[in-house]
Amino acid sequence: QVQPVESGGGLVQAGGSLRLPCAASRSTVSTVRLNDMAWYRPAPGKQRELVAALTAGGSTTYADSVAGRFTISRDNAKNTGYLQMNSLKPEDPAVYCCNAKRGRVVLFDWGQGTQVTVSS
Repeated sequence: QVQPVESGGGLVQAGGSLRLPCAASRSTVSTVRLNDMAWYRPAPGKQRELVAALTAGGSTTYADSVAGRFTISRDNAKNTGYLQMNSLKPEDPAVYCCNAKRGRVVLFDWGQGTQVTVSS
């Protein structure tokens, strides 16, 4: 396995919450720990847009559309990153993917992602 594995997606009502784990495998964990971890989703006109990023030092970045609602975190002891999604909106549904990155360059092949669906 050469990419992180996402899970935790599902169907939730607008205003609800989901928590998406991103598990690093043995072959990826050291790279993930030393670099940024980030979550992405498809966007019009782009292959993917950056939703949230977390540096190895703990600094976070969020897309304007999710700031204040989503929280990115990582648990190095569990080799897992997370995206806590609160106050989900009808415009949030997508297949969410995680990856490690250095600057703008992602470091692993893309996984299958996890589908988030929001009902109004």
